[in-house]
Amino acid sequence: MKIRNFRCVLCKKEYKPSEVEYICTKCGPSGILEVIYNYNSFINKAKVPYEFKNTMWELLNFLPMDNSKKVKKFGDEDTQYFSKDDFNNIPPLKVGGTPIYRNKTLSRQLQIKDLYIKDDTVNPTSSLKDRASALVVKLALDKGVEAITCASTGNAASSLAGICASVGLKCYIFVPKAAPKAKIAQLLMYGAEVFAVDGSYDDAFDLSIEATNKFGWYNRNTAYNPFTIEGKKTVSLEIANQLSFKIPDKVFVPVGDGCIISGVYKGFYDLIKIGIIKKIPQLIAVQAEGSNAIYLAMKRGDKIESIKPNTIADSIAVGRPRNGEMAISNIRASNGGIEVVSDEEILNAMRILAERTGIFAEPAGATAFAGLIKMSREKKLKPDETVVILVTGSGLKDIDSALKAVKKPHFIKPDINDVEKNL
Repeated sequence: MKIRNFRCVLCKKEYKPSEVEYICTKCGPSGILEVIYNYNSFINKAKVPYEFKNTMWELLNFLPMDNSKKVKKFGDEDTQYFSKDDFNNIPPLKVGGTPIYRNKTLSRQLQIKDLYIKDDTVNPTSSLKDRASALVVKLALDKGVEAITCASTGNAASSLAGICASVGLKCYIFVPKAAPKAKIAQLLMYGAEVFAVDGSYDDAFDLSIEATNKFGWYNRNTAYNPFTIEGKKTVSLEIANQLSFKIPDKVFVPVGDGCIISGVYKGFYDLIKIGIIKKIPQLIAVQAEGSNAIYLAMKRGDKIESIKPNTIADSIAVGRPRNGEMAISNIRASNGGIEVVSDEEILNAMRILAERTGIFAEPAGATAFAGLIKMSREKKLKPDETVVILVTGSGLKDIDSALKAVKKPHFIKPDINDVEKNL
């Protein structure tokens, strides 16, 4: 779709695409920009080359590309709305098109009609963040930039590093030095220049912005680059399509900065604007007890205040949620809500999810499921509801946490009698 304007989530000032790149010039760092489309430019039927089938690029007509003119389809005389230029610079790794699983056993146990699990652990770097990185990297290449940067607790960084490696783009990453070793290992294997900051995620974020301004790098940061939400929204577009546009009653989303849940909202919002669906599901944000700044703000009915995060779910361990205002607005617009879960509940959810579904999630990746379990236990769900949970990252990214969720192995001698003793 063609971009009409960017709009500040705080002051509502609108900018032409040529006037601003990252944030509102009036509101500064808190002035996150929304991408506003000219929905009249939407192309309902658009073909993509075969190599982009079953990926997020099948949804190219929902993404910020100016595909408003008819051109010849590749190879024959039919017409379509994409040109070959639209497919330049698309990273080759297969991002999106992730599976959604219906689980009847868990739905019975949770006393709801249907439970669907959207598994984004199968993306190239094993997290939903690949959706944002893939789009931002394409746009960076379209701009002709030579280097790109971001700050992250791990997943966004490894995602960006992996996508950049696939296209040969230089990548500079800022992470807290306490980030899980597996995620730092990913970064280094992808060839990124990694700055392990002696501080929090918020410190790393601020430093990456300074580096962007000083060295002229393109910045992928969530709640800074407005296109990250546009990439993440493809997850809800896929959910709608995979459920034959029978929109679920609730979608449970793990929340740290608030960007994923805003992306989920934006995808359903786009579908409403072009007349494909008539409602947005209730979005249920789930935060870790030790990183609950958005939860506290919503319960107080007040502005978001910074906290010191302390949770096993590193991917959503955020002291100052950069996209918090937009997230709260989107949760309320969907008539949704917010839950908070303890680290113990998250570890329990990781174990149950793996044992009952075969999906191995990292702590943040299982947080949405932990919220669903809690709401079921507290009788906050209706028996006729259809629910989707997002699993946003693989448990292989944080083995140390996973080992806290399970019992120890049996240490035995190479003797069948020892096997029998431990049965």
